[in-house]
Amino acid sequence: MSSRTSNCPACGLATTGAPTPYDGYFHASDGCWAVFVDVLAREYANPVLFGQVHQLTVDAYAVQHSGGAHPDKSIDVHLVGLHLVLERGLRPTAVPPYLQRLAARVQRWPHFVPPSERARFTAQDVAFTGCALEHAARAREWAGQVWSCWRAHHDEVRAFAELCFVADRDGASRS
Repeated sequence: MSSRTSNCPACGLATTGAPTPYDGYFHASDGCWAVFVDVLAREYANPVLFGQVHQLTVDAYAVQHSGGAHPDKSIDVHLVGLHLVLERGLRPTAVPPYLQRLAARVQRWPHFVPPSERARFTAQDVAFTGCALEHAARAREWAGQVWSCWRAHHDEVRAFAELCFVADRDGASRS
């Protein structure tokens, strides 16, 4: 089997090797997806690392790989996830219930035009770290870079994120 080089259409990561089966949900190359899966495996294998950065990893990858057939709902939810951690200071492990609440409340998902600017870091910058502390630091840096690239939409995302904190129909606030 021969190796081939492919570039990810979203983040630009160049990978060489046999293609990895990938369903195409994200706007990513097979090779980029394979690197991301390796990052996820490392986080799943380490409960502390999982708690510290897994939400940021998933949000950064999803948002960085916008475009193509990647649905607005996914981009929107993951942009809000980045906002909740990076700007509101929520712990990554506290984010999923807020995103679930958002997903349950929204009927029409806004389309945010992806930025032309790319983050310097990709999943590969996290994958090739030597230890869990470096992995966590790189994942946070990657998430920050990706969030920064979307700066033109920050105000819209902040306003959209408020739906996570609106009182439920019974009047109870879940923030």
